Amino acid sequence: MTTARDIMHTGAQCIGAHQTLDEAAKMMRDMNVGALPICGDDQKLHGIITDRDIVVRCLAEGKDPAAMTAIELAGHLHCVRVDDTVDAVLKKMEQHQIRRIPVIDGDRLAGMISEADLAMGHRDGHRVTDQQIMEFMDSVYMKR
Repeated sequence: MTTARDIMHTGAQCIGAHQTLDEAAKMMRDMNVGALPICGDDQKLHGIITDRDIVVRCLAEGKDPAAMTAIELAGHLHCVRVDDTVDAVLKKMEQHQIRRIPVIDGDRLAGMISEADLAMGHRDGHRVTDQQIMEFMDSVYMKR
């Protein structure tokens, strides 16, 4: 059975909860990613921030990204555990209409799963089927 651990991207880097949004944007640019997990001083996962969050919830509202912190934009956290099945991962991503999701081991960040990781899992033989990919794409993109 294929699990989140099998398809996740390891080495995900956190933005500190009290780091600013301009720091988050620079990290995203430098790492070529569209989302960063938010970790607190306790190194536990506290949220996730996306490039869209920065644009819509900070810049478009006239707020200062040099003054606003990552934790201020952290909404409800959706994550999966390393041993969750691919079906469970896809179900959660579809249910919450999200394209990337943190993977935790205990309460610590272990990695991230994105659409690209799902596609790579499909190509690498980790039993992410064509049908699962199609249902995910239909759910996340067609229902918006």
